[in-house]
This record gives sequence, structure tokens and C-alpha cells, in this order.
Amino acid sequence: MKDLKKEDIKQEVFDLYDDYAHNKLNRRQFVEKLGIYAVGGVTVGSLLSFMSPDYMETLLVSPDDPSLDSDYIIYDSPKGAGKMKGLLSTPKNTKTKLPGIIVVHENRGLNPYIEDVGRGVAKENFISLAPDALTPLGGYPGNDDDGRTLQKKRDRNQMLEDFIAAYEYLKAHENCNGHIGVVGFCFGGYIANMMAVRLPELGAAVPYYGRQPEKEDAVKIKVPLLLQYGELDKRVNAGWPAYEAVLQKNNIEYQAYISRSESWFS
Repeated sequence: MKDLKKEDIKQEVFDLYDDYAHNKLNRRQFVEKLGIYAVGGVTVGSLLSFMSPDYMETLLVSPDDPSLDSDYIIYDSPKGAGKMKGLLSTPKNTKTKLPGIIVVHENRGLNPYIEDVGRGVAKENFISLAPDALTPLGGYPGNDDDGRTLQKKRDRNQMLEDFIAAYEYLKAHENCNGHIGVVGFCFGGYIANMMAVRLPELGAAVPYYGRQPEKEDAVKIKVPLLLQYGELDKRVNAGWPAYEAVLQKNNIEYQAYISRSESWFS
């Protein structure tokens, strides 16, 4: 079987994966459409293997890293799910209170990649909390396909409340100095944007290719933004010009970066 590289794969394949990852195609439809591109020694299996993340192979921080205290906690979310599970990661042997980061997953629950991001944040001398929006449905089910199916069953506004509750939990944590930011990916990017709308005291918001707030919400932002987009992500980028216009008109502090070298998908 041919060992694939990014340059071997047409952009249309990445676009298909984007549709699949955002519930526009089910797995059967995705696999069927991949067959169109299985030519010249490239098989459907090799395309699937290349496109499917191998979270355990790409971990940057060991779950039992000796420099961290990293474990699951349960916190209250009275306006959301009621009770929420999240991965709390803290540097060991710190002698001062630390700033905090809320880490928000994509549209599939708290998978190993987002847990790894949470631990990586803690390695940089932050307290991190990575909640699992699938908690009331039994939590991340062990694979992204089922995770996406479960997350569709939850109300988006209730999930936002769950992440705002995570902010409140971290703000009250005995080892946190009260300065807290948020980073989110895809669905989590939308949540990061909306936390900036809802929490004027937030330290900063870093949305990665997330949906933008509506104009009437965006004007409320008082929080510095560090926004990340991918040049080929036409679906999300369509909302950026209007969002930027609101940020500029209202003198909202922001920096935006558009990757021009990669085909981004989430």
C-alpha cells in the first residue's frame, strides 16, 4: 500500500473530511465518496488511515507526566448539565497561584487530543480545565464518530453554560490567581468567542477556526482576541469579514492569523 503524503491527496478529499467531521456526511457516505479518489495505487483504506487521527501516537504529554497533577473532577453547572466532568491539570510543586485556561473541545467530546492540549497548557505553568460536554450523555464514548452523534443531542446554549461554569470553577480554585483565558477548537472556537461575549472579565479568548458571534453579540466583547483561521476553510471564513468589521468599529483588541500553508480541517 502506498505511503501517503499530504501532497498526494487532492483538496477535495480534505473538503470531504470537513463535511464528514461536521455531520454533513455519515461515515458510509464519506467512505463511498472517498472511492472516487482511490486511484493510482491509492486505496480507500490508505485514505481513511491518513485522514483519521491516531491520538495515542500523537500525544505530546504523557497522561502520567510526573511534573503534573492531572485528573478528572466533577464541577457544578446549574444553568447547564447540572454536573460536569472535566480534566483538571496543574503543575506540581508550584509555590504561587497560577493563571488558568479553559480548554474547549470540538464537536465530539473530550477526546485524547484535547486532554493532551490540557496537559500541555499545564506544562506551560497554567492551571487548565478541559470539560467534557458529553458528561450528561455518559461522557466521551471512546471514538469521535459516536462522540459527534452524541454531541448533536445536546443544546448548544446549555453547553455554553457548562463552559462558563468551568470558568467559575477555575476562578474559585485555591491555586488559581483569578486570571483566566479560554482556547477552543472548531465548536470550541465558537464557545471561546461566546465566552468573550458573556464574560467581560475574561483574560483572553483564543478561538481556532470557530464560528463567529452574531453582530449584536460581538459588539459586547471587551476581551482581547487571538483568532486563528485556515485559508482553505471557506465555511468558517465566510463569517470573518463581518466579524472583523464589528471588532474594528468598536475598537475591540484582536489579532487574527490565517494559515496559508496547510489544509485545515477539524
